[in-house]
Amino acid sequence: MAELVAAEGSYERRCLALTQHGIALWDVLLSSSRPGSMDADIRPHESEVNDFDRFFTANAQITRIGFNGQTAARLFRQLVDQPLQDRIQSRVVLPSTSPAYASMPYAQKLERWRKFIFVH
Repeated sequence: MAELVAAEGSYERRCLALTQHGIALWDVLLSSSRPGSMDADIRPHESEVNDFDRFFTANAQITRIGFNGQTAARLFRQLVDQPLQDRIQSRVVLPSTSPAYASMPYAQKLERWRKFIFVH
């Protein structure tokens, strides 16, 4: 996000830079069990989903979501109630920003994220 919206410095400053650009950054899971370090190790049945009802009610202007990789999109589809999913007009799976996802060059990842954030 630093390269996209100059989100640098402290956590608070980075969050402020995101919100000033109309970006909400939120994990699908509030908590989870993951015995290893890979996303594939996440145990959905032992996970707690963030309160999307509260989030979407407080942020009714949100009409699209960009997921940071396939796992986030899959967990959202599996664990978030369908009526809450239906509030979103557009869902886009973006390339994971994780260094573990190395099959796509960084510049290409950055371009895909840039297009999602700035092209409406």
